[in-house]
Amino acid sequence: MERNISRSNLLSIDNMAKMAIFAAISGVLMLFKFPLPFAPSFMTVDFADIGTLMSGFILGPVSGVLTVILKNLINLMLNGTTTAYVGELSNTIIGISFVLVSSLVYNRKKTMKGALLGLGLGILVMTVIASLSNYFIIFPMYGKIMGKSLDEFAQFVPLESVKNFKDMLVISIIPFNLVKGFLNALVTFLTYKKVSRLMKKY
Repeated sequence: MERNISRSNLLSIDNMAKMAIFAAISGVLMLFKFPLPFAPSFMTVDFADIGTLMSGFILGPVSGVLTVILKNLINLMLNGTTTAYVGELSNTIIGISFVLVSSLVYNRKKTMKGALLGLGLGILVMTVIASLSNYFIIFPMYGKIMGKSLDEFAQFVPLESVKNFKDMLVISIIPFNLVKGFLNALVTFLTYKKVSRLMKKY
């Protein structure tokens, strides 16, 4: 069982060092990405959520959220932005929803079932938040910056069935987030205990 991180320990040197390690791991993992055949060409899958989920599970939900923010700052320092910071905003919103829900559930019930339930709920909530934020905030904002209407983004999806923005949301973006969430959750679940033991040791 992992010890709970109290408020007084949240910003301790030990806790901050571990958050920095997880954020650095996530930042590096963001460099390795691949597209999905049904997703827009500018959306790629990476495994950066593994580090933030580990942080949330081991150090607590608040630490997990802070790790998401640190991860995106590291990525900005390494790669800059190609989306006028809109992509980074989206990644932060979605990443926080994923790690917050998953780690809140797990920290209430630190068992294998608790981890599975937390990760499963995290994927579902993340997908809902991603859909709503993309529909109401992210793509409208990006469209204004790029000078494109929402329906014009459908041309970036290599599927004939996607003809407008709503098609893209249902056929492409929702499945994309489900797949990305599942892959990150799977690797986290399979490796969490080993990483947790290593963190306890050092």
